Amino acid sequence: MEGDKSLTVGWYSAGVSSAVALKLVLPDVDVLIYQHMYDQHPDTERFMRDCEEWYGRVILTEVCPGGSVETVCRKARYISGPGGAACTGRLKVKPRLDWEKGKWAGTKLRYIWGFDAGESYREGRIRETIPNAEHVFPLIERGLTKANAHWMLQEAGLRRPAMYDEGFPNNNCLGCIKAGMGYWNLIRERYPKVFAARSRMERDIGASCVNGVYLDELDPDRGRIPTPIEPVRTPMCDQAMSEPPWGDFCPVLNL
Repeated sequence: MEGDKSLTVGWYSAGVSSAVALKLVLPDVDVLIYQHMYDQHPDTERFMRDCEEWYGRVILTEVCPGGSVETVCRKARYISGPGGAACTGRLKVKPRLDWEKGKWAGTKLRYIWGFDAGESYREGRIRETIPNAEHVFPLIERGLTKANAHWMLQEAGLRRPAMYDEGFPNNNCLGCIKAGMGYWNLIRERYPKVFAARSRMERDIGASCVNGVYLDELDPDRGRIPTPIEPVRTPMCDQAMSEPPWGDFCPVLNL
């Protein structure tokens, strides 16, 4: 898109909310970008390919520099705290800032985000931390929740990422260092090797993912174990799906 003075970027996170949010505004999006992290669930690639077919659009994959979440945490000697998680800053925020200062320098940016109506608190935070861009939140603007997004994706005939059916609330990294006790006990059950690796990392760094307790000391009964998200239909779903571009085919841009 060299030479353009404005660019609308759809940030695709490989989650259901993100996928549905972008589908709602596709004709107004110049480029779809997925920030790939090495710790993603293996089914994430399948879901992204399904979304590309659904959109009729290519999703550009930017591999986050710095390696895996564990590599970043060990290098920083830090996991998470009031200043945020090591992975967020170094694997997502910094690369985006580098792109803005590099290939997008001098470009008027408009970002599309997949936060749902239950995450409206994140809207203000985004506007404050990224004041140099215009921001659009399709799901929040339409009053659509995470459960609504799951119903809409289901109606479109797409199979959601495997992590949701395993009980996880998001299709994020396996072993998310920002998660709580219930999540970690589910990881212990579903992915014991990931649990063991994060436990070793905690001890080596001298910090924990869960505030106040190391994973190797976490009681298996503590925390609220997540349950699979059940799709929910509301009038807002019907309204959003009755308008284009939900049923439209969107051609691939020549990037």
